[in-house]
Amino acid sequence: QVQLVESGGGLVQDGGSLRLSCAASGRTFTILDVNWFRQAPGKEREFVASISWSGGRTDYVDSVLGRFAIARDNARNTVYLQMNSLKPEDTAVYYCNAAARGAFGGYWGQGTQVTVSS
Repeated sequence: QVQLVESGGGLVQDGGSLRLSCAASGRTFTILDVNWFRQAPGKEREFVASISWSGGRTDYVDSVLGRFAIARDNARNTVYLQMNSLKPEDTAVYYCNAAARGAFGGYWGQGTQVTVSS
């Protein structure tokens, strides 16, 4: 099992910044990728960004390119999502997901609320 705990959400004004953290514990050696998803009220959960656990390969949804940056600190088993130039449409609950060997669907954190006011 892998446990994921997100933190860093909050209320910020349009154009502001936040850094989300996803701390992993347990069988972290099984992790393949760590992903951030978000879900706004009344909308489906969508992919935001991902990073490979070993090689650092990253991927982003087009709407956050140039504004968000995902990074990992393997020594701390933590993945960060730096969010700059935030917009009201970024308002959502942000979830951390870990794709791992032997875990169909991966593991999910509890989510952290990000609210961007206009």
